[in-house]
Amino acid sequence: MGTKITGIHAIEEALKNASHGSTLYLLRGDKRNSALEFKAMSNGKTAVKKVSELELNKIAGTSDHRGAVLDLGAKAAQSQGGRIREMSVQDFCRSLKEGEGALVIALDEITDPHNLGAILRSADQFSAALIIVPERRSASANETVIRISSGAAQYVTMSTVPNLARELDVLKEHGFWIYGADMNGDSSYDTRFSKRTAIVMGSEGSGMRSLVRTKCDHIVSIPMSGHIDSLNVSVAAGILMYEYRRSFPV
Repeated sequence: MGTKITGIHAIEEALKNASHGSTLYLLRGDKRNSALEFKAMSNGKTAVKKVSELELNKIAGTSDHRGAVLDLGAKAAQSQGGRIREMSVQDFCRSLKEGEGALVIALDEITDPHNLGAILRSADQFSAALIIVPERRSASANETVIRISSGAAQYVTMSTVPNLARELDVLKEHGFWIYGADMNGDSSYDTRFSKRTAIVMGSEGSGMRSLVRTKCDHIVSIPMSGHIDSLNVSVAAGILMYEYRRSFPV
């Protein structure tokens, strides 16, 4: 088997680009997912199999599957390395046209797959061109992330790197300004983002690592007036993406 996807919205999006060898497993006798069955049969590439609840639990690796699991197939998993879309930072920078702007999100040790999935969903909505994650001590784009992103992971390009600080230097060499998110930074309301912007979001517990922080050209914060002193990292990432798009609409 290959990469498996659960979650109705995530499956709907994945079916649009599913390749030959993919299989949609549905709970036998459950009529809730008839629309998914129709879409799978319509694309001409996805087999549909109806199985017992015990079999479906085993395929999904969980009982929380809402009666449907999409297996993208071994060929798709091999070609994508278990991830959805991958590109090196260097290749991404080379692909940009002269004078072209872009929004990049760099995640410094974001370990919660739910946060990564939510960030990918915002990245799709605000047209972030690339998400960068370190190889170690970071969530990867697994089945949980794909489900939480509601299918957005199908459309967001990711770069998994051994050294985040070094890749930020690569971005700088190609005209990007690096903005690190921190509670003690300058107000995002008053920040003038560059046309080529990379926003660095630190880990859920300790924020940006010191070396990564030294690579930032600006430190920005989100003005708040509530009783707790921080936002969830996925919420903060979405707000800062919005702030960038206010200056550079799609």
